[in-house]
Amino acid sequence: MTSPRVPRPRARRVIRPAKAPASVPPPLTGVWAPTDTRLDRPDLFPLPSGAGPEDVAVEPDGCVVAGGDDGRIWRWRAGARPGDPPSLVADTGGRPLGIEVDSRDGSLVVCDGYRGLLRVTRDGRVEELAREAAGRPILVCDNSTIGADGTVYFSDSSNRYPLHAWKRDIAEHRPNGRLLAYRPGTGRAEVVADGLYFPNGVALTPDGGALLVAETTTHRLLRVPLAAGDPVELVDLPAYPDNISAVGDGTYWVALPSPRVPIAERLLPYPGMRRAALLLPEVLQPKPKRYGLVALVGADGTVLRTLHGPSGRYRMITGVRQAGGELWLGSLVERAVARVSL
Repeated sequence: MTSPRVPRPRARRVIRPAKAPASVPPPLTGVWAPTDTRLDRPDLFPLPSGAGPEDVAVEPDGCVVAGGDDGRIWRWRAGARPGDPPSLVADTGGRPLGIEVDSRDGSLVVCDGYRGLLRVTRDGRVEELAREAAGRPILVCDNSTIGADGTVYFSDSSNRYPLHAWKRDIAEHRPNGRLLAYRPGTGRAEVVADGLYFPNGVALTPDGGALLVAETTTHRLLRVPLAAGDPVELVDLPAYPDNISAVGDGTYWVALPSPRVPIAERLLPYPGMRRAALLLPEVLQPKPKRYGLVALVGADGTVLRTLHGPSGRYRMITGVRQAGGELWLGSLVERAVARVSL
């Protein structure tokens, strides 16, 4: 059940930022207006150890699963109440990020930020599925979705910076990421799309012919066809998107860790200033806002509903999953999984 600790790779300290046009973050008005602030009143389910339950999955029997930065994956029983302790599922030895339930056998497909694509069986065994694709290591295995035939589509967010240096990749503003596919029986991953700006959340469209993909760096949602054709921008968002989860009715929840940061966008035309900013002590660097935000979107990118937490009671929301009339939330920094009623 426990795996050896995976060494954290060293990260380049000096970035090679690309020059890009400055932009102005749009205001949170209209469908983005903070009229529903229920994210500031969540029920909390603390992790017994570690922090940062980046994603959350709900199993068919109603159990809730999440993993922390210490490598451990936890399961709360169906009907758990706030504060109820979870049971230990497995320890990957790395850093679990996106978690999906494989409906074929009930196993968990785990994107581990340091180990690549994993499968965790019902009895807690951790199996490696893929650590490289097309001759390149999977550096930041981030989020996934599973097709009807068992194919796992997942994001490799950066080919330059390991997970703990994700801010450097975003500040660099280069297309360092790719989408990959692991097909059962092949024992390897292949490239679906390359040249993406920190691709993060991944979900299949209702017809199974394309992927809905969140590009964190460019704050947009893309439609990436699986057969042929180039990615198409569906919507430019007023916040940075992270994980995506399908509701099952043709709509999707998108986790948004932070509204866009004005100073970061004003510095886009000035690569030298961005390089210098990343050399400052972390407390002086541009940082995400303390704000809770998720959005419900259609398959065409239309924003249907937004939920807010202006006080940041539960911040840096990176995972979101609907189960019946409840919404489960994960965070990159909090020490608990959160739940709000819909």
